[in-house]
Amino acid sequence: MTHLPPSYRWLARLDPLPRMISAALADFGLRETAGPGNTPQILQWAQETGLADAYRADSIPWCGLFMAHVAQVAGRNVPPSPLWALSWARFGIEGGQPELGDVLVFVRQGGGHVGLYIGEDSRCYHVLGGNQGDRVCITRIAKERLYAVRQPPYVNKPRSAATYLLAATGEVSSNEA
Repeated sequence: MTHLPPSYRWLARLDPLPRMISAALADFGLRETAGPGNTPQILQWAQETGLADAYRADSIPWCGLFMAHVAQVAGRNVPPSPLWALSWARFGIEGGQPELGDVLVFVRQGGGHVGLYIGEDSRCYHVLGGNQGDRVCITRIAKERLYAVRQPPYVNKPRSAATYLLAATGEVSSNEA
């Protein structure tokens, strides 16, 4: 996990990580192909998740596709219509205070966004997700945009699935599409 920014390398010391976090970190740094081309890995996720008929180009917002890929790799059920970020408000079970690995659903102009909780500061959640600046990364999203917190259904919840208070460093995302 040396590919993580220094402020998030503490994740490498947690054992075990929630499975969805581990699955998402495997693709950390993947970038969308600029222009008319497509990123083969993103289109492969569409094939693997059975969404290839609906998802044909990485110019289409892909945060929901990334989450479907992550959930499938982690052995979790994917909600109906997973390409629509707001559909993730039906994933797993309702959560309260977010914890590492919880699915966070946000509203934005024109739709929604979905990603995984890493931690938080006083104003923002730190979110691991896809299609954040056209890549898989961790970004800060204002808490007032939160729409839903959903927890994966755990049989044995890992100790690392906890709330983490982090420094308020980095830009705040305003539109993840």
